[in-house]
Amino acid sequence: MPASLRHAEETLREELGQEAMPLVSFARTVEEAVRQADLTIDCVPDELESKLEIFSLLDRMAPPRTVFATPTTNLSIADLASCTYRPGQCIGIDLKAAQLSRKAAEIPIRVTSQTTPEAQALVCDFWQRLGYAPRVELDAAEPLFRQGKILKN
Repeated sequence: MPASLRHAEETLREELGQEAMPLVSFARTVEEAVRQADLTIDCVPDELESKLEIFSLLDRMAPPRTVFATPTTNLSIADLASCTYRPGQCIGIDLKAAQLSRKAAEIPIRVTSQTTPEAQALVCDFWQRLGYAPRVELDAAEPLFRQGKILKN
């Protein structure tokens, strides 16, 4: 929706500052948004059905190199990733709106045992360039978490 898009742009400009805006682009369709994307961050409700729908769309339309990052506090990244053809390129962001208003805030980045080092590095670099401190952790639903196989920042 055009009004929602304008509102999102205004909110991001206020929250992140004008200097961060060259790192962000806006599009009117999902296809337009992901056509040349290296990284996508969805803004759909944190509900399984919504996340599966957007992951399915992204998986069909985005180039093979594209990494999917999704803000979620209660869904398993491993489960979402398993519904794509690129489970190694799916990452969770444990993001709360209050964190965005504080520069240098720690942003938890949730990965799985299948997450590629390149995908992890891309997401961490994105948040660092915006002035935040990414903290990588293995998805709590991931069985290897209890075995101590966590990827290092």
